[in-house]
Amino acid sequence: MKEQVRRFATDTSGATAIEYGLIAAGIAVAIIAVVNGIGSKLNTTFDGISTQLK
Repeated sequence: MKEQVRRFATDTSGATAIEYGLIAAGIAVAIIAVVNGIGSKLNTTFDGISTQLK
């Protein structure tokens, strides 16, 4: 029993998985923010081109 408690206390694989999950979530949020910013700029650009073609 003591051996199982010791192994559980020293096991860091769960913490590593959580850290990787947090890193992936942070990267996803950054990508979404960049894509939204670029999307707005592209929309403005295409609206300007559409206006000029009329």
